[in-house]
Amino acid sequence: MPLPKSLVAQVRKRASYRCEYCHYPEILSTAPLSVDHIKPRSLGGTDELPNLALACRRCNERRYNFVSAIDPETGNETPLFNPRTQRWSTHFIWSADSLSIIGMTPIGRATCQRLDLNDSRRPDRFIQKSRQQWLQSGLHPPNDDPQKS
Repeated sequence: MPLPKSLVAQVRKRASYRCEYCHYPEILSTAPLSVDHIKPRSLGGTDELPNLALACRRCNERRYNFVSAIDPETGNETPLFNPRTQRWSTHFIWSADSLSIIGMTPIGRATCQRLDLNDSRRPDRFIQKSRQQWLQSGLHPPNDDPQKS
């Protein structure tokens, strides 16, 4: 069952119209971003506002119904980033060139790995090439995101 349009509008506005995982700006999309269930419906998640996040298509598809992933540094299973209960800037920073998201905590690293936020599994690193273009246009990175110095 589709979510009510008013609820989707609340999610989009709360997210400042960008993916809450990779911070992709919706303005660059040809269609509105998706609403992601932080705890998937298939695992008992609800359609209530505290369980919803705005996600770009690539993050939503890669997240699928996962709620945890392996932290590549420790090898431990770790919960994925939850934009409702956690701050993005606590777990992630942008690389000095603003092309890569760096996980700074087990949650950040596991989320980077699970969602492949930097296209490390693709030889062409398409997302990084796109970010380069967004950077040149002034649409990236978001002004309030931390960056590695």
